[in-house]
Amino acid sequence: MTLKLLLPLALAFIMFSMGLSLVVDDFKRVVIHPLAMGFGLLSQMLVLPLIAITLVTLFSLEPNLAVGLIILAACPGGITSNLLTHISGGDSALSVSLTAVTSLAGVISIPSIVNLGMSWYAGTTTTLALPLGSMIGGVFLISTLPLLLGMALRHLHRAWALRIEPGARKTAVFLFILIVLATFMGQWGNISDNFAAAGPMVIALNIATITFALLGAKLLRLERPQGIAIGLECGLQNAAMGIFVAGTLLGNSSMVIPSIIYALVMNISAAAFVVANREPASRYLFSR
Repeated sequence: MTLKLLLPLALAFIMFSMGLSLVVDDFKRVVIHPLAMGFGLLSQMLVLPLIAITLVTLFSLEPNLAVGLIILAACPGGITSNLLTHISGGDSALSVSLTAVTSLAGVISIPSIVNLGMSWYAGTTTTLALPLGSMIGGVFLISTLPLLLGMALRHLHRAWALRIEPGARKTAVFLFILIVLATFMGQWGNISDNFAAAGPMVIALNIATITFALLGAKLLRLERPQGIAIGLECGLQNAAMGIFVAGTLLGNSSMVIPSIIYALVMNISAAAFVVANREPASRYLFSR
């Protein structure tokens, strides 16, 4: 009960803190840099869910875990993607813009993709039922509205917002870790029972998405910093949002498992990604 109450409040604060770092100009890059933005949005909002659907179809994942993986794939980029993009020498402005657009679009994209996933598996289990109206309302109240409030505060009281933003971001990261650990401990039995089935799919989703983003950026001849930004945006999903949608809005403990596992996996791959993009490793990996 405590987790169900604290989870939406913590997630709302995470999205509010993200909003403090965003300005309206972040959305203008959709027009100013259409190729990088277009490929980043395509990778994150269409290719990522398609990869998830392909994986669960090819490997016949248990329905609740399959929907959980699709829920995760529907969620926008995580709160650490902008920071890690900066550390890796990526295009921070592009990363922030992708986070902004996908986070606001989430109120429509998340319910739509989850609805597609659940409809796909509706014939295999009677436990799946999507409260579409409450999901849209829940995503808006917990994700989109706090994000807009953070942006409004940044616009109206810029100096104060800039002063509190670093502390708010650190608090948000702490809350994210707390959400994952609390859910992990609460669902340990389910995780241990299903890790062998869900774990490889989660790892495959993470690796396949980052690989697609990097290869696609190279084929499109995007600048290396842009490829780094898109790769991290796609690889660092908002696992806390996945936990909220699966555990709170849908009330299904099995669907939460992919998001919990992904929260652990993505930080390992992100650390490897950062190391690979620091000198001298980057000279070896990205030399032409």
